[in-house]
Amino acid sequence: DITMNAANDPTQQARQAMQTVLDAQKKAFIAEGAVSVEVRIERLERCIKQVLKYQDKLVAALSQDFGARSTHHSKMFDIAAAVGPLQHAKKHVKKWMKAEKRNTMFPLNLLGARSRIEYNPLGVIGIISPWNFPVNLTFGPLANALAAGNRAMIKPSEFSPATSEVMKELIEEEFDSSEIAVFTGGPEVGQAFSSLAFDHLIFTGATSIARHVMAAAAQNLVPLTLELGGKSPVMIGRTADLKQAADRVMFGKTSNAGQICLAPDYVLVPEEKLEELVENLTASTNMMFSNLLDNPDYTSIINDRHFDRLQSYIKDAEEKGGKVIQLNPANESFEGQAHHKIPPTLIVNATDDMKVLQEEIFGPLLPIKTYKNYDEAIAYVNAQERPLALYYFGEDASEERHTLDHTISGGVTLNDVIMHVAQEDLPFGGVGPSGMGSYHGFDGFKTFSHARAIFKQTKKDVAGMIGFRPPFGEKTEKTIKGMIK
Repeated sequence: DITMNAANDPTQQARQAMQTVLDAQKKAFIAEGAVSVEVRIERLERCIKQVLKYQDKLVAALSQDFGARSTHHSKMFDIAAAVGPLQHAKKHVKKWMKAEKRNTMFPLNLLGARSRIEYNPLGVIGIISPWNFPVNLTFGPLANALAAGNRAMIKPSEFSPATSEVMKELIEEEFDSSEIAVFTGGPEVGQAFSSLAFDHLIFTGATSIARHVMAAAAQNLVPLTLELGGKSPVMIGRTADLKQAADRVMFGKTSNAGQICLAPDYVLVPEEKLEELVENLTASTNMMFSNLLDNPDYTSIINDRHFDRLQSYIKDAEEKGGKVIQLNPANESFEGQAHHKIPPTLIVNATDDMKVLQEEIFGPLLPIKTYKNYDEAIAYVNAQERPLALYYFGEDASEERHTLDHTISGGVTLNDVIMHVAQEDLPFGGVGPSGMGSYHGFDGFKTFSHARAIFKQTKKDVAGMIGFRPPFGEKTEKTIKGMIK
């Protein structure tokens, strides 16, 4: 009966299929031995070729998954943003692979002993990618994994099924499953995937799901990189250019309709500047969008579940006394629409009992809170869970430094939002509930490598010369004194 149940269990079936591929990848990795720079570059080049070859099909799939998504947005933030890390890794991998010389302790350094670090591949990297930027957030970590000499297994999101299938197609056309393999499917596939004994697993997604992924990985002591989210604050100082701040905040809030882990989640503004900020946020939205409903530049919410969740946040804020301002340039009705579009919505004087300030929004809603003195804003941010990003607007250098010194976040962008993630030479990751570990560029290469310590001893009888081995005596005493100076 137990055997029959296992055969009928979709999670077990998925796990067995993936375990077979994992075993094959590990076997191939061991058989390959040292992974040359030429092989690494060739694999990166094949990924670049495939993403570019399939770019139109990927963009069409993204529009299908979202219902309505800007073609230009998809080309910029999924296609180009996927190719960029691959090209960066290709350009720099030879330098990244070089052994690092390290200091050797006295007196061994004087006697000819040497120390170094070599970055070795880990083996097989598991990649669980999300639905909001599925191409970018699959090929970004894959670029680092391949540059480090690894093989990879990928589980893309079931919430973007059309895009997931195209990614599976383009990988399988070019790569043997012993190099890179893609597994599509629902929660049962994801559950089985996260329980596999990878050499490293990177998960990008919701904090609530990350807890399950981490628990499953712990069964095999699989090291994790978790790229999560959190409520990234916008801190507007009194010296800020409010028009500039509004333009940049609304760009970040309306991009992908706010379905970005780094989207500005709430704003803290001096109380006397609230009205001016709202005017500028409205003007900024009107500048970008003359209308929304049939505008190809404005993205739809991914599905019914997230649409209903966001609508419930708006209703909750209204019921609790919030001033809800819908930024709807053409005064369109969104009832009975073909998609799941929600206009950019300000929630002025938001209070902490509102869901919009308790949950990560992941949509085009922007709560605004005011403060009397800037220390109140600092204290508020520090009273929340540590965010994935923090955004400060202002021209006061001492206030900027104070902000950096007295807050903790995954990353920071000053006088803009989101843009630090586009810098491939900066590590990207969260802290605490917003994530664990980082990737991008050399930091990603190191994440998916083992920094192997190598010490080379001299031919001289060092242990005898310095009294390291019995019989101990005067030389030993002298060496001990030198060691504890």
